[in-house]
Amino acid sequence: MTRHRPDTLGGRAAVVGIGATEFSKDSGRSELTLAVEAVQAALADAGLTPADVDGLVTFTMDTNPEITVAQAAGIGELTFFSRVHYGGGAACATVQQAALAVATGLADVVVCYRAFNERSGRRFGAGVQRREPSAEGAALGWNLPFGLLTPASWVAMAAQRYLHAYGLTPNAFGQVAVTDRRHAATNPAAYFHGKPITLADHAASRWIVEPLRLLDCCQETDGAQALVVTSVERARELPHPPAVITAAAQGAGRGQEQMTSFYRDDLTGLPEMQVVADQLWRTSGLTPTDIDVAILYDHFTPFVLMQLEEFGFCGRGEAADFVAADGLPLNTHGGQLGEAYLHGMNGIAEAVRQLRGTSPNQAPDPAHVLVTAGTGVPTSGLVLGRAG
Repeated sequence: MTRHRPDTLGGRAAVVGIGATEFSKDSGRSELTLAVEAVQAALADAGLTPADVDGLVTFTMDTNPEITVAQAAGIGELTFFSRVHYGGGAACATVQQAALAVATGLADVVVCYRAFNERSGRRFGAGVQRREPSAEGAALGWNLPFGLLTPASWVAMAAQRYLHAYGLTPNAFGQVAVTDRRHAATNPAAYFHGKPITLADHAASRWIVEPLRLLDCCQETDGAQALVVTSVERARELPHPPAVITAAAQGAGRGQEQMTSFYRDDLTGLPEMQVVADQLWRTSGLTPTDIDVAILYDHFTPFVLMQLEEFGFCGRGEAADFVAADGLPLNTHGGQLGEAYLHGMNGIAEAVRQLRGTSPNQAPDPAHVLVTAGTGVPTSGLVLGRAG
């Protein structure tokens, strides 16, 4: 089934506050402490207090229950709380959930958050070694016995097919890594602040799983990010220009699995992101030429190239050249390769900064920013825009 009509959520809610902890490799404090710090920072940025909040949204795989965060942050009664599945694919969907709650009157002020010690604690990059039998884990059972144990190994299969189909070499992925690290180098909040790389650096980095090199893989980060969502009407009374949620979408494709959708007819694209792209364009009425900045989920560089192609910024197999041409500001915070790996939530915050005019790598007067969430899994996306 393909949708043939726009939805009616666009323009009814806005992101009005952003807050984060520092991004590190050893935070030295609990994941709950990180979550509360980010939530309180986002509320202060929005000019609101914990007493104003009546909704919370996070991901699965977050160890901080909504009611516990509410208690620790001084938030009172909740009329809405939600938890979105599929890891990084949930990032933009948290904002969609918040916007749905605000637009329907289920809540007035909703905070979206993500917090983890993903470097000093549980490292998602370590992959799956042991798993209880379940329907959800069944797909992995076809791949784990053959050594596909980690996210990098799962992505490498699709990346290898992409290179073969379009006659490219692994150097094509280096364009994304270099772009991200160039932006991280001038972002004081980025872990790799002051540390740009070259294409030669990328090509010299060690193999992780061919055709992926070390510099094709995102960081593992300790930290937290929070976002505050409320109505566009209330946003007008708050300190910062609102980032209006022009369109929001989720998507899962046919034959969808979690990172191992290897039985599809074609492995050179991301059908789940095509579902998201179609709905974002349909609802917003925009096209790729209307996008001023793109914040694309970059856990692995090949999937950034595929996303550019799914959204129609360039043709199939042409994304590496598109990135090299530098015509579209891409991951201006440094992305998850350069700033921090917060399952994409820090990318949404960067989109808000771009619309406020406060990014460390500010684009000239952006009106529309595209943000995407994790790929290879059921995913989500946003178009954020300036208030009219």
